Amino acid sequence: MRFLLRTIVLAFALWVTTLLVPGITVTPWQPGTLETVLTFLLVAALFSIVNGTVGVALKVLSFPLYILTLGLFGLVVNGLMLLLVAWLSGLIGFGLAVGGFWWGVWAALILGVVNGLIGLIVRPARR
Repeated sequence: MRFLLRTIVLAFALWVTTLLVPGITVTPWQPGTLETVLTFLLVAALFSIVNGTVGVALKVLSFPLYILTLGLFGLVVNGLMLLLVAWLSGLIGFGLAVGGFWWGVWAALILGVVNGLIGLIVRPARR
């Protein structure tokens, strides 16, 4: 249930990111509202899986750079994760498209801010 809620929040944040960053697009497999929503959900789930596996390993390996840059290197890592998700979704013929590395970094910043703000709203209260 928690993964589903996080995926929905991330899909919405990804949609907002595609509206704000011109170098980021999501292409559905067919035209239509339902297909577009499902594509955003699929890309968000893929991003969660990639960020939870490859992203963790990359963050552990680049830990000294995180300390050196006071955490700003996280934007670079998340930009690389967006590029990886774009490549993976491109293999199936639809999904995320990133215009380049710096578009990925810019999108990672916007995605992180929007995802954090929405996460504050929908986060369940701690007991």
